[in-house]
Amino acid sequence: MSITLKGRSLLSLKDYTPEEIRYLLDLSHQVKKEKKDGKIQTRFAGKTLALLFEKRSTRTRCAFETAFGEEGGHPVFLSIDDIQLGKKESIEDTARVLGRMFDAVQFRGFSQKTVEILAEYSGVPVYNGLTDSYHPTQILADLMTVEEEFGELEKRKICYAGDGRNNVAVSLMIGCAKMGVHFTSIAPLQLQPSEDAVSLCKEYAKSSGAVIEVTDDIDSGILGADAVYTDVWASMGEDEKLQERKSILGPYQVTSGLMKKTGKETSIFMHCLPAVKGNEVTFDVIEGPQSRVWDEAENRKHTIKALMISTLTD
Repeated sequence: MSITLKGRSLLSLKDYTPEEIRYLLDLSHQVKKEKKDGKIQTRFAGKTLALLFEKRSTRTRCAFETAFGEEGGHPVFLSIDDIQLGKKESIEDTARVLGRMFDAVQFRGFSQKTVEILAEYSGVPVYNGLTDSYHPTQILADLMTVEEEFGELEKRKICYAGDGRNNVAVSLMIGCAKMGVHFTSIAPLQLQPSEDAVSLCKEYAKSSGAVIEVTDDIDSGILGADAVYTDVWASMGEDEKLQERKSILGPYQVTSGLMKKTGKETSIFMHCLPAVKGNEVTFDVIEGPQSRVWDEAENRKHTIKALMISTLTD
């Protein structure tokens, strides 16, 4: 089956079929090899990319800028201090202007509604670099990392320990459900993913063969995990909740002892970064031999490059 993604936006992995995600992952492996082999491509020559940032970023900004620039394109960074996004000018009007001047737009910020409006009114591909609801480009990198480690995705098990409602946890559950990866959310009762999100992913899993589970029991949930994943206990804009989260999520900290509870010596540790070492994960785990967080971070670039190649070129 021929896959054509030209002109498509990526707002959430909900909008992409398993076959389309598979296509993006295969292309990601290809462009990573090209980079390692020193092959220089110019697939974005003459093209421009607007990078809109409400939230600070290391990996997302660097991945989009270097991926686009290496291919001969011109990325333009625009913070909320640089443009009128939703202030003196509506988001709709900003989207129309950007669509006339740029070939694509990336948005990293708070509201999912903002990135949806940008996609609706710009007329060009729009990429969700992170919102409070979803983080789809991160999950592409996560799936690529698991595939590099184990050779395949299907029937592998990823356990997410921590705040099961956050954008990364929910997006990871969606990606796993679509790609046949068993997924377990291990979280305290008050921080578990919504019933709607779980029901949606279980529906996806009927086709892929994935098993989707939600539990507050660490020992039963973590058993058999090929990858143990976590994220910060308080996301950007939630600093006032950190002390409360520490008390709630302390038992879910990823330690060497927790990693042993998988029952597999081959289990790896994953984190979308930035990490607060000593909170959600101990220093010895994230800096130890099971950690794949740096591979994961690098793969943000390759998966984002593959996404842009797919949606901007023939």
